[in-house]
Amino acid sequence: MNKRPLSPHLQIYRLPLTAWLSITHRITGVFLSLGMIVLVIFLLAVAQGVESFSLVHGFLVSIVGRIFLWSWVYALIFHLCHGFRHLVWDTGHGFDREGFTRLAAYEIIASLILLTLIFLLATFKPWL
Repeated sequence: MNKRPLSPHLQIYRLPLTAWLSITHRITGVFLSLGMIVLVIFLLAVAQGVESFSLVHGFLVSIVGRIFLWSWVYALIFHLCHGFRHLVWDTGHGFDREGFTRLAAYEIIASLILLTLIFLLATFKPWL
């Protein structure tokens, strides 16, 4: 009987950053779909009147609702940045090993910067 580990052994093999981002991209796509359902519920509540609207609005301004909304915004931004990375790949750039990792890091950094900018604009409202 052969006692060598199978390749790739799950205790040894480490997924590269691009694989983690690919998995995360799929997860954020599902989360964006769930967020669209919440958006439809919100719009239906607006159309039904003040009582329905106040119920949905009460949830969305709660701590859980705000965490959901900011998570949904980040999922949207992350999904967008991942799409831009694919556009770069469509031009034929970034297919070397260093390019994969560099573009993945740019994707994470860009998504965090965009989320921070949106958060600051939404929180401080300098135009008012």
